[in-house]
Amino acid sequence: MKFDTVCVHGAKDLNNRTGALAVPIYQSATFAHPGVGQSTGYDYARTQNPTREPLERLVASLEDGLEALGFSSGMAALDALLSLLEKDDHIIASDDLYGGSARLFDFLNLRAGLKTSYVDMGDLKALKAAIKPETKLVFIETPTNPMMKITDILAVKETLPPNVLLVVDNTFLTPYYQKPLNLGADLVLHSGTKYLSGHNDTLAGFLVTRNVPIAERLRYISKTVGSGLAPFDSFLLIRSLKTLALRMDKSQTSALKIASWLKDQPKVTKIYYPALADEKSLAILKKQATGFGAMISFEVDSEETAQKVLESVKLILYAESLGGVETLITYPYLQTHADLPPERRLALGITERLLRLSVGVENSQDLLEDLKQALG
Repeated sequence: MKFDTVCVHGAKDLNNRTGALAVPIYQSATFAHPGVGQSTGYDYARTQNPTREPLERLVASLEDGLEALGFSSGMAALDALLSLLEKDDHIIASDDLYGGSARLFDFLNLRAGLKTSYVDMGDLKALKAAIKPETKLVFIETPTNPMMKITDILAVKETLPPNVLLVVDNTFLTPYYQKPLNLGADLVLHSGTKYLSGHNDTLAGFLVTRNVPIAERLRYISKTVGSGLAPFDSFLLIRSLKTLALRMDKSQTSALKIASWLKDQPKVTKIYYPALADEKSLAILKKQATGFGAMISFEVDSEETAQKVLESVKLILYAESLGGVETLITYPYLQTHADLPPERRLALGITERLLRLSVGVENSQDLLEDLKQALG
């Protein structure tokens, strides 16, 4: 089956005897055993739930993986991933990174004895120089959040020693446009809250891999700490994934129009959108992805203009998060990346003049009219 067909039909309830088209919400914390030493395959909801299970099979299929694990949030998924590591292990991460991920690397895991170095993943020499004997994991976003840097996944993998895991956060492009496991990644991470859910109504996270032993270790961690995705949230994700391809195509079409329009506005000084990247980055993107996504960051001429836009939009909503059917505008300096040290924010270009736009599925002309009056 093609990708969009898998989205619709890929989550099968293997327990279904009713003919129900939707996977039921199995709202049960525990399950009865048929006999001593026997199991239905479900014992306790921290271990597995019959609503979450078909969702995980679907996400694994969409990413061309063997195993997927659903978590209560993207950050819960990242925390489980880092729980694979030991004290004094070393992580290398993209220098431009979602602020919540950096917060976890810099504060909570530093207390656990993990050390993190940040590298521009476009500079393979710098990446190679950052690798230490204790390096166990490299974590990249591509495109990055919020500066939309493109990383060559295969080139990074070829730079790493064989014992170092490569993890790719694929939240922005989703498996519809990019499949990191096919490019050498060992694991893929998603904030399922974003495009996979797509309706701004639930939190979710996923880890996907072809490495079955690693998947088993992650399941042990999830079972132990209770970070698995709840039945109702799993139900919402199954519902939402049916329209993933439709939503991504619609949002990208509008994003291309909006990015082109913003590029010509006198109050917009810089624009960061994968389709408008430099020649080298664009060549990498076209080699490893089939789309540009619907995330746009842009810089305006002053802090006052940025704040005016945030306060003047009417249809577009000033809110954190991304990837939903509603178009959202975010102020990374004070929101998603507020916990980064000021000097690091400025070095990355995350200034008081930077805005980030997550383009939804509304009519593109309506969105352009709203931006026009807000910038005016």
